[in-house]
Amino acid sequence: MQTRETKTSKSDEAVDKLSTYAAKRDFSVTPEPKAETRNGGSHIFVVQEHHARKLHYDFRLEHEGVLKSWAVPKGVPEVAGEKRLAVEAEDHPLNYADFEGVIPEGEYGAGTVLIWDKGSFEPKTWSDKLIEVKLRGQKLKGTYVMVRLKKTDEKNWLLFKRKE
Repeated sequence: MQTRETKTSKSDEAVDKLSTYAAKRDFSVTPEPKAETRNGGSHIFVVQEHHARKLHYDFRLEHEGVLKSWAVPKGVPEVAGEKRLAVEAEDHPLNYADFEGVIPEGEYGAGTVLIWDKGSFEPKTWSDKLIEVKLRGQKLKGTYVMVRLKKTDEKNWLLFKRKE
């Protein structure tokens, strides 16, 4: 009985985390996936090239049943030592990792979304101040670190690739 309650509460938590995502979209208009939950656990990541008002890259890491998401204006660094601003965005459903398409004008995030890289990752550290993961993608490989920049805005993170 406790196991069932735990699974229900984790599923409910994932649905709650996706309420902001769902509230920003009209699913009768946008081709984006609905805010559905499913069992995760595979530690997937995706980087999506997003041609919205301004070109940016969306960096998404699976965590607790959702894709934690950051907009990275200059793209995820491919070279160790390069530092990039990553602005935390709303959580996305896990099935968003497969999304490519055009979000229609007038919808939140209007523009073309393309998968730039995708793969799995090994979580090393995950806290509200520091995230460290080892990416295994087609383009991005190695250890990436994100540090929250509280002095400016709590949504701002510093993203960089660590030297191996």
